[in-house]
Amino acid sequence: MAVFVALGAFLMTLAGGWVAQRVTDRRHLVLGFAGGLMLGVVGLDLLPEAMEAAGTPVFGVPAALLLFVGGFLVAHLVEGLLAVRQVAHGASGERVPQVGLTAAAAMVGHSLMDGIALGAAFQVSGGMGVAVALAVISHDFADGFNTYTLTSLYGNARRKALLMLFAAALAPVVGAATTLLFTLPEELLGGYLGFFGGALLYLAAAEILPEAHHTHPARSTLLCTIGGVGFIWLVVGIAE
Repeated sequence: MAVFVALGAFLMTLAGGWVAQRVTDRRHLVLGFAGGLMLGVVGLDLLPEAMEAAGTPVFGVPAALLLFVGGFLVAHLVEGLLAVRQVAHGASGERVPQVGLTAAAAMVGHSLMDGIALGAAFQVSGGMGVAVALAVISHDFADGFNTYTLTSLYGNARRKALLMLFAAALAPVVGAATTLLFTLPEELLGGYLGFFGGALLYLAAAEILPEAHHTHPARSTLLCTIGGVGFIWLVVGIAE
C-alpha cells in the first residue's frame, strides 16, 4: 500500500518540476515562491518533526537544533569551498554548478526519507499512513519545484535539472519499498531532518531569496514568497 501511495508522490514531484520550468519568463516570481516553500518546509514541517523525534538535550540544547545549526554551517562551508575552487580556475563571479547539484541531491535524500516515513507510518496503522501520505504527496510538489529550481539556478544544463528531478520523483517510491526490509530509528530520522532543514534554510536565505529580489524587488515577488510559506502551512494543517 505504501509503495502504491508513493507513486502519487512520484507524479506530484514531476508536476512541481514541470511548473518550475514552464514559467521561466517570470523567473523572479518562481524564485520568490520557491524561497517561500523552502522557508515553510523548514519552519513548519522539518524542524517540528525533527524536534519531536530527536529533541533529547545535548549539553542543554536539543540535538535536533544542534544538527539544524550544523546543517546551516555545513551548507555555508561547502558553498564557500566550491566558490574558492571556482575562482582558482578563473571563473570568478559565476555561480557554482556543483552547489546546485549538491542541493538537489539533498532534496533527493529528503524525498527518500519521505518514502521511508510513509512506509513506516503504514506499518503503524492505516490511519497514520493516510495522514502521512497526504503530507508527503502534497509537499512533494514543492520538492519537485525546488529540485528543478535549485539545479538550474546554479547554471546546470536542463538535462541535469531533469535528471535530478526524476531522481527526486523516484526517491519516495524507493524509500517506501525499503521499509519492507528494515525500520529506521526515530532519533536518526529526526537528526537527519534537523540537519537537512539547516542546509535548506541557508540556501533559501542566502541564495534563493536574494536572487529573487535582486533584479525584481517588486511587491509581487514578496507576495509569492508569502504564498509559498502559506501553501506549506496549508499542507501541514491539512495533514494534522
